[in-house]
Amino acid sequence: MWGTATAAHQVEGGNWNNDWWAWEHAPGSPCAEPSGDACDHYHRYPDDLALLAGLGFGSYRFSVEWSRIEPEDGEFSDAALDHYVRMAEGCREAGMEPVVTLHHFTSPRWVAGRGGWAEPETAERFARFTARVAARMGGRVDRYCTLNEPNIVATMGYLVGIFPPGERDPAQRDRAIGVFADAHRRAVAAIRRESNAAVGLTLALPEWEAVDGGEEMLEALRAPDEDPIFEATVGDDYVGVQSYSRNRVGPSGPLGPPDGAEVTLMGYEFRPEALEAAVRRAHAATGLPVLVTENGVAVADDARRIEFVRRALEGVLR
Repeated sequence: MWGTATAAHQVEGGNWNNDWWAWEHAPGSPCAEPSGDACDHYHRYPDDLALLAGLGFGSYRFSVEWSRIEPEDGEFSDAALDHYVRMAEGCREAGMEPVVTLHHFTSPRWVAGRGGWAEPETAERFARFTARVAARMGGRVDRYCTLNEPNIVATMGYLVGIFPPGERDPAQRDRAIGVFADAHRRAVAAIRRESNAAVGLTLALPEWEAVDGGEEMLEALRAPDEDPIFEATVGDDYVGVQSYSRNRVGPSGPLGPPDGAEVTLMGYEFRPEALEAAVRRAHAATGLPVLVTENGVAVADDARRIEFVRRALEGVLR
């Protein structure tokens, strides 16, 4: 299966009712600019699906926007649900499998206002939302992704402070990871009550490398970020791997790329071999079939992009 992926907030435009829109517009926001209309995928999706099909893709992973579907607690929008049903049907008509992600970074403002992912009740609220989506989609979707990179949302939002809600508290990060794990299990059960679709989640999985005796520090950084989510995948149909580069760790903490290494436009190391390492670790940790749900590189030179994809796929073949 050869596909591509988007997140609703990246492409739809006008998602003003979620925590990321509020984050983009807050004083002192780390975001360079607000998302605004984005590329208006919400209205232009028929043209976009035709472009994807014309490029030869066999699947399209897109996310449904929780804040559109449930704009207030317990208040569901039939119009929004029908929109995403039409997207799934459009994929089918174009010869592509729709892969539906239920949470790709953004949460409704009302969820954030009640504690977000550090609040245990969010897991049940997410499961209720999931059940409503799965029931409306019916048999149109064969594969769901419950959560996109929950380890990133928890770490960046509650430990590093560069995602909403902008906290820097290790205990809150650990709490959020636990809520995400609970939310996933509840969501899997909700989907299986409504359909026969395959269910999994995606994890951000860099290649990890210990440098000059950094093994203990590496494990201290990696384990709380990944292990609770790996444990929550027991019984799933697949695990999604999202890998872009590697994390080098010394005894005192994270290190940058090696001296002289090629770096991308985002500042991380050009390291296509990271994907092979991530796939191997995901399978070793879960025993599940693996989907590469994200991989790629931020470069201006297409020759380097081709080189990256070729080497990454060679790793997948191995």
